[in-house]
Amino acid sequence: MRIPALRRLAAPAAAALLAACTGAPQSESTPVPRPGSTSGPASEVREADVRAQLEALAHDSMEGRMTASPGMWRSARYIAGRLQAFGVEAAGDDGYLQRIPISVEPREGRRPRMTLLGAWADTASLPAARRAVGVNVVGILRGSDPALRDEAVVIGAHFDHLGVSSAGAVAGDSVWNGADDDASGVVAVLETARALAAGPRPRRTVVFLLTTGEEVGLLGTNWYVAHPAVPLARTVADLQIEMIGRPDSLAGGPGKAWLTGYARSTMGEALTAAGVAIVPDPRPAQEFFLRSDNVAFVYAGIPGHTISSFGMHTDYHRPSDETRAIDYAHMTATVRAVVRAARVLADGPAPQWKPGGRPARPQAGQ
Repeated sequence: MRIPALRRLAAPAAAALLAACTGAPQSESTPVPRPGSTSGPASEVREADVRAQLEALAHDSMEGRMTASPGMWRSARYIAGRLQAFGVEAAGDDGYLQRIPISVEPREGRRPRMTLLGAWADTASLPAARRAVGVNVVGILRGSDPALRDEAVVIGAHFDHLGVSSAGAVAGDSVWNGADDDASGVVAVLETARALAAGPRPRRTVVFLLTTGEEVGLLGTNWYVAHPAVPLARTVADLQIEMIGRPDSLAGGPGKAWLTGYARSTMGEALTAAGVAIVPDPRPAQEFFLRSDNVAFVYAGIPGHTISSFGMHTDYHRPSDETRAIDYAHMTATVRAVVRAARVLADGPAPQWKPGGRPARPQAGQ
């Protein structure tokens, strides 16, 4: 989840990050942690699988999953491998991977500024040191209903975080693992892909979208919206999952979550009526509705919301956002709620904006 301004970095750390961003991706043979084998129905969400996948994504070997870094490539390959194992069809431009052209601008004492380019041809005007490649992971499960299968629902989360930096290190730990933000949401999307692929085929097509660049300006999601796996005119809903690793007392405690922009469309009421354990966002003043990847879909006219249980914990955007602080029982219950929500969106009526619920895209300079 984004904040208005990121912490400053020491100059050496910023230089190292810039080198990582503009370097070549690591070899495909780079080892990554693997979750353990499963037992029981493939569609069942098990705490052991939730734990294993979260610990893989938030492992130090992923180097904080910073956009355009070696850790981004390593985690993207891991996610793609899970989708393939679940039988989800690849929907990127390179298998499951959707590559993204990025401009990188070094800044003294701060993280480099990353800007999404409008087209790959735009890289030609940049010096080699300024060019970088980001990557989304995209999978698709084709719908079964002849009347609805050409429509799509997007279930997404961002897999990037803030990389490696000695600035702000906690007890010598310089890896910003982002276990809650947002490895937890990625696991929810993966488990939803597993469950839907193993169960009855959804009526609508479901796109599983794991994006990079959320922390630096929604780069991956904006690129996807411009280059969707299913045309936006046929995309009826977007549901993002963000920070579900810890319970929020204002949402009702363990096993409960909240939905951003609940009153803006019919999605919240439909999910609640179906028994999904969500409540309206209890902190509307934080404007979380406008601070996650869903907003890129919203500005394109698609009802988009985010499920979260972020309770304003103090490890947010710090290296201490580690797996040891995750409440796995709560997270597993919330993942099950996400699976149920995806099924409702894929099989039920398409969400509609309520009067005045769709926000206008900000004008340039706002």
